[in-house]
Amino acid sequence: MTSMKWEKLKPPEPDDPMCCCECDIDQYGCCCDCEDLDGAFTRYGRKEKGHCSSPVLGAIIDNLEISMIPALVLLPLMLRVAALHYLLGIIVLTALPGLVLWYYYATHRKKRRTLFFLTLALYSLTYMYYLFITEILPRGDVSQLQVGTVTAGMILTIVCLIHTKRGPGFVTSSLHELHSQSQEIKKDSTPLIGPTQSAASSTLETSAELQTAKETLTANWSKCAVCKIMRPPRAGHCRTCGSCVQRLDHHCIWINSCVGQSNHRSFLLTLSVFVLTSLYGISLVLCSLCPRQHLTTALFYCPGVYSQSSMALCFTCAWYSSIVTAGLLYLLLVQVLNISFNVTEREAQLALRNKTGQSRLWGLVIDTGEYSRGFYQNWVEFLTMTDASVSPRSSLTDLV
Repeated sequence: MTSMKWEKLKPPEPDDPMCCCECDIDQYGCCCDCEDLDGAFTRYGRKEKGHCSSPVLGAIIDNLEISMIPALVLLPLMLRVAALHYLLGIIVLTALPGLVLWYYYATHRKKRRTLFFLTLALYSLTYMYYLFITEILPRGDVSQLQVGTVTAGMILTIVCLIHTKRGPGFVTSSLHELHSQSQEIKKDSTPLIGPTQSAASSTLETSAELQTAKETLTANWSKCAVCKIMRPPRAGHCRTCGSCVQRLDHHCIWINSCVGQSNHRSFLLTLSVFVLTSLYGISLVLCSLCPRQHLTTALFYCPGVYSQSSMALCFTCAWYSSIVTAGLLYLLLVQVLNISFNVTEREAQLALRNKTGQSRLWGLVIDTGEYSRGFYQNWVEFLTMTDASVSPRSSLTDLV
């Protein structure tokens, strides 16, 4: 019974079948006229929306999202309320993750992109840094070198985030044509058998298994039932973005984009830099507010911290940052384990659904055994995989 309730609450994954024409199971036909149905809903939506007389006003309305307002208004208000008393802090900091999860399920069910989580992440980062400069730095417990380290970490996090937002590597219709042409060129340029080739045969044999695996992957192209284009192995269709992504890992709500072949390394770097910077900043705040307490116990017991409003606010923000950092640290751990087993989050979820994978390390990773070639080779493949072809959709306008 509990598993059935969880299946109802669990948000749909990128390849969850909603209709026979949106999945890879039924490739022979569709039981509904989806094009006519989509057209009818589009015409109905246009009638309900109406026509805007001003194109400038229409563009502003289309790009402005009302979900950004709660992140900008409610966050500082709730943190200041939580700083009034430790009981209020417990209530607010317990309810805040619940509200975020509720909004996550609500938006993920509608399969639409939202700026709420990206706005919340950037505003939280900026607000924590603002309090660090205005409240902690004047206390004189933090050196200039430590301030510079925190500032550099914050800037590096934003730079890595911008690089991650440049695109996950969308699958285009020309990608399969380029692949076919490269395969034909390789066949036409087959070298003749001679003394030099026999002398280098020992070198070729060392990479025979790796080459065989790559040829097997390049042969298993499939047609997406939604995009109607050929896509390479390990690619998946994301209904939130509306496109197929090369080596799709998952759709990350915190960056409002997919994580794929082109931005997976920068996404991992963004997580790593943010977690390290956040842990370092939290330790500096706690050492300044609770100098007589050990760092491991200061977060749970800091006498006199509620005697001043500014100290209570900084202590509450330290708790808020710790909750966020703990969640992202878990995500970073899962990402590292998935890379070590050469499995994406999408492949792990499909393996769980189809009961074809093995749970390892207390359920933290699902080993499919399909692409793994050992810990070292898996990381070499991840760090040296080529970026996907640049798509017109991955432009500077997609930075939000």
